[in-house]
Amino acid sequence: QVQLVESGGGLVQAGGSLRLSCTASGRTYSNYAMGWFRQAPGKEREFAASISWSASSTFYADSVKGRFTISRDNAKNTVHLQMNSLKPEDTAVYYCAAHVTYNRERVYSATDQYEYWGQGTQVTVSS
Repeated sequence: QVQLVESGGGLVQAGGSLRLSCTASGRTYSNYAMGWFRQAPGKEREFAASISWSASSTFYADSVKGRFTISRDNAKNTVHLQMNSLKPEDTAVYYCAAHVTYNRERVYSATDQYEYWGQGTQVTVSS
């Protein structure tokens, strides 16, 4: 089992920045792809960003491309999501997810591709 714990959420004004972190513990591997998803009230959980096992590949939803950056530190079992130029529509609970894989380059964007999920951290962007 892998446990994921998110941190870094909070309240920020539009145009501001936040940096989310996700730390993995338990039976951790370096060979897992990581993703960030978000869920706004009344909406389905949606993909935001993903990063491959080797960190050589990243992929972003169109809604966050150019504003969000995903990165990882395998030595620390940590993945980050730097969020800049935040908009009120970015308000959501943000979830970290992990997918065990032996493919170093591939990224994943579907919720059902991920086996492990964190509890989420709230991000609120005021206008």
